[in-house]
Amino acid sequence: MGRNTRKRRSSMANKAIAASAALALGGGGLIWANFYASAHESSNGSGQNEVKAASAQVATIACPDVGQKLTNVPQAARQGVDRELALLDKQITEAYARLASTRQAQAQDAGFVQNAITGPLKEKRAATIDRIRINIQRVGGQFNNQLSQLAACTPQVANANTNAGQNNGNNGQNNGGNNNGNQNNGGQNNNNGQNNGQNNNGQNGQNGQNGQNGNNGQNNNGGQNNGGQQAGGGQGGNGPTAADFVDITQAGNNAQIGVGQNGLAANGGGGSRGSFTTKCGTNGNDNHNTDNVIVAPGVANGAHHLHDYVGNQSNDAFASDQELAAAQTSCQNQGDKSSYFWPVLRVQDGTQDFDQNNDGGGKEGNVGKILQPVQAQLKFVGNKRGNVVAMPTALRIITGDAKAFVNGNGNANANWSCTGFENKVQLKDKYPICPQGSQVVRTTFFQSCWDGQNIDSANHRTHVAFVQGNGQCANGFKAIPQLQVRLVYNVPRPQIQNGQVKNAYAVDSFPENLHKPITDHNDFINFFSQNTMNQMVNCINTGKKCQ
Repeated sequence: MGRNTRKRRSSMANKAIAASAALALGGGGLIWANFYASAHESSNGSGQNEVKAASAQVATIACPDVGQKLTNVPQAARQGVDRELALLDKQITEAYARLASTRQAQAQDAGFVQNAITGPLKEKRAATIDRIRINIQRVGGQFNNQLSQLAACTPQVANANTNAGQNNGNNGQNNGGNNNGNQNNGGQNNNNGQNNGQNNNGQNGQNGQNGQNGNNGQNNNGGQNNGGQQAGGGQGGNGPTAADFVDITQAGNNAQIGVGQNGLAANGGGGSRGSFTTKCGTNGNDNHNTDNVIVAPGVANGAHHLHDYVGNQSNDAFASDQELAAAQTSCQNQGDKSSYFWPVLRVQDGTQDFDQNNDGGGKEGNVGKILQPVQAQLKFVGNKRGNVVAMPTALRIITGDAKAFVNGNGNANANWSCTGFENKVQLKDKYPICPQGSQVVRTTFFQSCWDGQNIDSANHRTHVAFVQGNGQCANGFKAIPQLQVRLVYNVPRPQIQNGQVKNAYAVDSFPENLHKPITDHNDFINFFSQNTMNQMVNCINTGKKCQ
């Protein structure tokens, strides 16, 4: 049985009081410790002084992402490896709690963080990584001994020069140019406020179409400790800030979705030109949880943020493929029991939702009122170079990166726009402020090339890929139907005044990723019946538009 959370949202408005515990899935990320007064305190002079004093003590710990480096884990070892990766996450959480509860000791002893927090954390991580090695080698797999060097985490003061992606030098795989599509996010790191030119490897020059990027840095964690916002920005103290928003009417013209490879539309004027649309609702029954059965199977709260679920109604961390195949579905076509899930969008208007005291919700900085999409369009399209083949049952695809602010942009795949502007502007690193009568739109184009063998991979990415710029699948991969998700929301228009954003909205995120728009992502598990999948493939390959 599923353990999805189906709770009606509280109608009571509550003052936001958040202390964000940061955790990055897979044992990597920035621990972001916000020490601040509550929102009502910051609205008066005394509270502002408290916030400013506390803000000076904000600290981060940058930890290399072990999970993304594990690209070759034997199937027999994956359960044990997943447990150890979850333990790495827990260790980071415990280190954060220690960091957040020892402010006075840190102020009195310059060596306290190293001696009491990062030093012991390194020892724990080293032991855990070694157990990962044992799990892999026990079943005859090969372990990359360089992973043992990823145990150390680096403490940093979170000031205007803090670079959220600076631990990418350890992670390596996500910095510009390594993934054939990193340049599609041109300039999105600039909103971190930390002069990210060193991470972009030149791509900003060719993708500077979002002209507003030049002013992204001025607010970093700041400018937002007035007007009732927390020291880290936003209702929960961990973003977003005014620098994360742009008036879409002033955003310039960059109509091409997915510049580069990540998020590139697979269909076009040739090849398989049909489509198949499935209608699965907008999660009106409040089917939520903070799990991710793809990345963290068997781990409750493995996502550390709340997901909307449509389609399959039994998806949680503990669901087996057999349970998912037998589940109920919200899709009108009962031959579609696939699971479609994405992080919720919230408006930070000072209220709280049902999960204000829950892990993955308010306890981890995901605060505000959950917004239900007014439209959730799920469409499968073909490949502009030729026919597509059927997806295998239980194929898992994750697209985008919930940790892009920390990990870098190699796997980022975010597209934000407004109705009436979608053919003109697609934003990667900004939330759009839409004009009156226009709605916020999140669009995601999934990977549509499959290795022809595996329904998943050790890092949950290498078994699928995006099409190349010419529409072909590389490396012998096969073209499969491409899922395109379009989510539309009625969002109250944010107001930016004196460097502050009021009534901000934001996608749920890992706390250390500060609710940056670049962290948007989407997930899919295929459980179409074989007959319905065959119908989809036939419709796409013969140029029909089917529903």
